[in-house]
Amino acid sequence: MLNTQAIASTGLLSNEAIRETLEKGLAGTFAGQKILALIPDHTRSLPLPYLFRALVEILHDAKQLDFMVALGTHPPLSEDSLNRLVGISSEERGTQYKHIGLLNHAWDDPSALALLGVMGQDEVRAIAGERWHPSLPNEVPIQINKAALEYDHILILGPTFPHEVVGFSGGAKYLFPGISGAEMINATHWLGALAGVVGTIGVKETPVRAMIHAAASRLKTPITLIALTVDGHDLAGMFIGDMLEAWSAAADFSAQRHIHWCEKPYRRVLSCAPAMYDELWTGAKAMYKLEPAVALGGEVVIYAPHLDVVSHVHGKFIYEIGYHILPYFLNDWERFSNIPLGVLAHSTHLRGSGVMENGIEKPNVRVTLSSKISAEDCAKLNLGYLDPASIKLEDWTNREDEGILYVPKAGEMLYRVRQ
Repeated sequence: MLNTQAIASTGLLSNEAIRETLEKGLAGTFAGQKILALIPDHTRSLPLPYLFRALVEILHDAKQLDFMVALGTHPPLSEDSLNRLVGISSEERGTQYKHIGLLNHAWDDPSALALLGVMGQDEVRAIAGERWHPSLPNEVPIQINKAALEYDHILILGPTFPHEVVGFSGGAKYLFPGISGAEMINATHWLGALAGVVGTIGVKETPVRAMIHAAASRLKTPITLIALTVDGHDLAGMFIGDMLEAWSAAADFSAQRHIHWCEKPYRRVLSCAPAMYDELWTGAKAMYKLEPAVALGGEVVIYAPHLDVVSHVHGKFIYEIGYHILPYFLNDWERFSNIPLGVLAHSTHLRGSGVMENGIEKPNVRVTLSSKISAEDCAKLNLGYLDPASIKLEDWTNREDEGILYVPKAGEMLYRVRQ
């Protein structure tokens, strides 16, 4: 059930409304308990500094309150970065907040993980349904950060947006893949790749969401979700309560606030990746959120003049395989079966939909990268290149009637053509 909610039908929630909702939904609930709060990293928009301070004050009667960044496979944050994430100074960290833990998830450290069980072949196949493919693993060990078993209660705090892998983000996604082991990360992302971005993003009930919820059902630690609907860095909605119900309500509201319906597809898009995406691994959202609105044969230019890294964690594999459509990998599976499924999923998600004809790869959309990543590297990666210095924003603005779209902050708002 939902404990409480606050919705701004138009405009934004005030800080007073946010604080009142948090108080109503949480105050006095966790007295004497050890609480682990899961939060996103810097690649998600939300007023985390305000929420962090408010939660620490409201949950003052908890025996212990620690915050863990649900990184998935994103790089761990330094101590300074953790402080910046929650909006506190190093001095405050050592004084006012010295009793609060700020933790990174470690997906690749076996000693940090606990096994909840194994998702067998029959269950994987039933969840995948018509999206099942032999490239999916026969069984999936369900590993999670062992901290999830060491606290009395888990509090998940995070936004819900249309998402390329799971349909809508948030909720149990902060467990799997947020604080899970590699096997669940790879299996869920590859199942999402088999379903395709266009058939997944902005869809509430998806096979990946079902897999995540099936895995989460193995975790016996009680969970409360603070699901957020974000507008810029502010809030338009907040839903507090049962993880499934609060997420469902937030996804419904996100569908109203985060999907821009277009009357016809565009032939060219300048999709500007904000600085919070500091590697192509996350900056690729500038493609994911636009592909459904691009005409067959059209082009998405990912404009990220700040970006100089493909992936800190997975770059070696990505340079080995490049970016390709799904059939390219499936048609030559033995060649790629040694690559982590999550990396293959990222590759085909960025490259988009398409077909193979007579052994030739034919993507539906051309993807051009305009960043500090060189033309030579873009060629190795099977992406187009455009010198960011050559781009004049005025050449892209106010040209929608010509089939040209300028998106100044891409990655969170989904663009779709109205059917």
